Amino acid sequence: MSMSAASSVCLGRSKSTTLISPRLIYTQSYPRYSDEKKHTSNNIKDRYQGDVESHSSNDLHSLQDDTQKVSSISTPEEEDQTISKSEPSIHNISYIPKSLQPYAHLARLDKPIGTFLLLHPCLWSTALAASLGTLPDIKLCTLFGIGSFIMRGAGCTINDMWDSQYDRNVERTKSRPLASGVLSYNQAWMFLGLQLSAGLGVLVSLPNVQDCVVWGVASLPLVATYPLMKRYTNYPQLVLGLTFNWGAIMGWVAVHGTTNIDWNVVGPLYASGVLWTLIYDTLYAHQDKSDDKKLGLKSTALTFGEEGTKPILTGLTALAWGSWMLAGYNNGYGEILDAPYYYVGVSTAASHLLWQIYTADLNNTKNLAERFRSNNMVGWIVFVSCVAGNMMAVG
Repeated sequence: MSMSAASSVCLGRSKSTTLISPRLIYTQSYPRYSDEKKHTSNNIKDRYQGDVESHSSNDLHSLQDDTQKVSSISTPEEEDQTISKSEPSIHNISYIPKSLQPYAHLARLDKPIGTFLLLHPCLWSTALAASLGTLPDIKLCTLFGIGSFIMRGAGCTINDMWDSQYDRNVERTKSRPLASGVLSYNQAWMFLGLQLSAGLGVLVSLPNVQDCVVWGVASLPLVATYPLMKRYTNYPQLVLGLTFNWGAIMGWVAVHGTTNIDWNVVGPLYASGVLWTLIYDTLYAHQDKSDDKKLGLKSTALTFGEEGTKPILTGLTALAWGSWMLAGYNNGYGEILDAPYYYVGVSTAASHLLWQIYTADLNNTKNLAERFRSNNMVGWIVFVSCVAGNMMAVG
């Protein structure tokens, strides 16, 4: 089961924001709900606090009352700025009890794309590892789905624990529960413990459990440290790729165990995922480039620059396409005419990446966010291609 976080680099808040020193440690405890004055995103925090208090007293405020409350402490221009520049929710989580919604936001339940980006390499590997002419193990795919959901949330919790002092100065991220002060570090620690315990439960449910535990634990250093990479390397997206695509190894290990890993297949497959992540997260990071500069953070968006991003990502797409092709060939799919659906399928996925690159407006947040979410389609295309290739191949 792959473990990671589903976010990019963090940004600055606005031109008028005073930047703070990037001092950050996990054990640092921040004020709970009542200490509003010590946090910057008071509007967002007031909303959460009002929801939690009214829920506990069985006197829930209406949406109109909540809107009036926010309007009373900010000008219309400020309120519009707060809402429009914060991260939009893609999935409605209003069905979750009000008191638990901050935890749902911490785990990004309202933004499920990260779960799918973590899951897809697991599914690819599971499909390729199946015996030629057979379908992938549905139970195993389901376990990977549950594990990706849990561990993506855990990765987001870890990410926010590292980055809350940056996030609170960023328009896009200042409403996150730790950054806004809605949740304390102690609460985040307890929630993380629950997430990791649930993830361990899924991990020990996988086949070849001893090998899976070894490889799962081996991914933890990447999970814990990749949020820091934006401070120290110009290529944090590369470390994110190494983390998010660990499932390309885990799927094969779950099916065959460690001793039977075919690195001629798993190696190119893992490389294709890492390259894929470099592509989509570089585009995503262009949303944050100006604020990253203010905070002294690094990203491939800044490293490649405005002029270099599209040519470099085009080259990475060619490498990802070649890696997908090689993984299938080494898995016994033969020439293109032997398994045309696989080779045509992964070529279609590569074409989709090229579409993302050349229609991306590197200075348009909405445009970039839409292309980022469209990578779910890329993942499914590759998975279906793997299944089709396996079914068509001659054992």
